[in-house]
Amino acid sequence: MRSWLGIAVLVASLSGAAAEEPLRFEVDPAWPKRLPNDWIMGQAAGVAVDAQDRVWVVQRPRTLTDDEKAASLDPPRTKCCKPAPPVLVFDQAGTLVSSWGGPGAGYDWPQNEHGIHIDPAGFVWLAGNGETDGQILKFTQDGRFVLQIGKPGPQTNSLDITRLGKPAAMQVDPETNELYVADGYFNHRVIVFDAETGAYKRMWGAYGRPPTDAALPPYDPAAAPAQQFRNPVHCIQIARDGLVYVCDRANDRVQVFRKDGTFVKEFFVEKNTRANGSVWELALWPDAGETYLLNADGANNEVRTLRRDTGEVVGAFGRNGRMAGEFHWVHNLAVDSRGNVFTTEVDTGKRAQKFLFRGDMVLRKRAPGP
Repeated sequence: MRSWLGIAVLVASLSGAAAEEPLRFEVDPAWPKRLPNDWIMGQAAGVAVDAQDRVWVVQRPRTLTDDEKAASLDPPRTKCCKPAPPVLVFDQAGTLVSSWGGPGAGYDWPQNEHGIHIDPAGFVWLAGNGETDGQILKFTQDGRFVLQIGKPGPQTNSLDITRLGKPAAMQVDPETNELYVADGYFNHRVIVFDAETGAYKRMWGAYGRPPTDAALPPYDPAAAPAQQFRNPVHCIQIARDGLVYVCDRANDRVQVFRKDGTFVKEFFVEKNTRANGSVWELALWPDAGETYLLNADGANNEVRTLRRDTGEVVGAFGRNGRMAGEFHWVHNLAVDSRGNVFTTEVDTGKRAQKFLFRGDMVLRKRAPGP
């Protein structure tokens, strides 16, 4: 009897070990450090990590209340604070090392900053989802303007190839130098451009079909899956095996495509989430096989670990709240070469956080950037 009992205890122990989350994280409550110049951050609407593991945040200075930016008023009302520039660059310790952004000659700065991407060549891409935003901007890392795709103005439709419709996010494919755009808060599509010239290449909607702007009924988790993207089409990620992952946020799902727009599969995440959707952002885990997807959910305010092949949820951290490690409208995330996760929050969250990877998984070395 004792031997059988011992075996049962061992099996239970092994089963428990197998059930442990494959990725574990711990918040760094001291990251980032206080901004210089009495600056303060508004809604933080995008985060990216470059080849040197510097952390890029795009934030919205115009979302600060008069109370928050009181030192910038005329006359100043209090000792602190003043709006920080839209683009902020931090080192791993959380020290601000660079900042720039805002209106300038030759380009149309967005009404409402949304999304940032550092491409394999080191260029910085920015989008916006303001009422008239229909453009994406490309800059050097020191803020020199390079290219604008699209233009601001009245919104049109999801078949217009001359402009975008409140684009949310973008990513450059290193193999083809094509820019894939999650478009967006007005349009209902993925659209692809040449990242060098801005020339239009192709587009598609949900299930790889032509995009439409037909009105959809309110999301119902018990209903048949919607045959078109809802707004917003909120993120896009290109895996090294060529699969393209798209956040169909308000439909609580991830749709997966080949690079030509051929539909491969879909999976739902927290399907009963009504609010404003569960799939706000995705990031690929930096091991050799990109085994996992990290999913930021600003409705349920947690970050999940999903198996990339199935969409199965195998871990999560965070909850709704204001303390370190908690979230209010967690909007974006990015992963560095060490497996650390960086998040940003909008609405009244207005902050960036760092979560340290606690594990011994072998991660893929990144190629040195420019």
